[in-house]
Amino acid sequence: MFLIVYIIAKVAYSCSLTFYDSMLTDVTTPERADRVSSYGFAWGYIGSCLPFTIALIFYMAGEGMLGGFTVSRDTARLVGLITTAVWWCLVTLPLLKNYKQKYYVESEKGAVREAFVRLGRTLVRIVEEEKKVFFFLIAFFFYIDGVNTIIDNCINIGTDLELNTVGQVVFLLATQVVAFAFSLVFSVLSKKFRTVSLIYVCIAGYFAVCVYAIFLNSLWQFGIMAFGVGMFQGSIQALSRSYFSKIIPAENSGEYFGLYDIFSKGAACLGSLVIGIVKDTTGSIQLAVGAMVIFFALGFLFLRKADTVRE
Repeated sequence: MFLIVYIIAKVAYSCSLTFYDSMLTDVTTPERADRVSSYGFAWGYIGSCLPFTIALIFYMAGEGMLGGFTVSRDTARLVGLITTAVWWCLVTLPLLKNYKQKYYVESEKGAVREAFVRLGRTLVRIVEEEKKVFFFLIAFFFYIDGVNTIIDNCINIGTDLELNTVGQVVFLLATQVVAFAFSLVFSVLSKKFRTVSLIYVCIAGYFAVCVYAIFLNSLWQFGIMAFGVGMFQGSIQALSRSYFSKIIPAENSGEYFGLYDIFSKGAACLGSLVIGIVKDTTGSIQLAVGAMVIFFALGFLFLRKADTVRE
């Protein structure tokens, strides 16, 4: 039952990102896209700290870590889930009230079938005619898989190294704050530097994090790695989204961002597969994470290729 609910939630969340990302062209101009996209990720990361903190407090109470304040483990889990659900509903209300979609395609009949047909045509057009978009999507496929794999496996790294669980969670909570701060920093930098140049910086930062992970052995080193991830986590996601919004036709943003998220989620299993193979072969989670440099190197090369294509 848990797996069924988890799959439904994961699918719904992933689908929501397609609409969320494509909203960027509706709510701002290309000149302000970097700033608005960065602010979106920044406030998202800092906003997540509140339900995360509440859930963490009750988790620790459920484990008897807070002295006089104790609750059952079932109650702790329930509070965490309810808090998240209520939070998600509340922060959706302003969106439902204020958002107006500008770019969309009218469809009277066979909307689902037409959507797949249009998506196929768009993919063919990108491959044959829109080389900048094509090479960027390949670059994005590789480097965002490295990003997502590191984010998804942070706890696995600490668990394999038998680090303190609560200490790991606290560091991951702090990572959200770091991601908030540096998303705002990169939004300021985007006024002075090209978006693609800042993406290069983020890729290089993640490359360094992967190399550093090879030598990871203690909780404080885990904290440094988490800080490094936080520095570039929100920034690379925000800048990738805004850069993509600038190189696609705004009137077709829905289907283009549909492909964008397909490339993002389509790579999801590849990084975990590499982590699993390297870990199984070498017995070292550090080397497994270090192997992610391959994804960032390929992402960097294809991004350079996209950058050299004239629009």
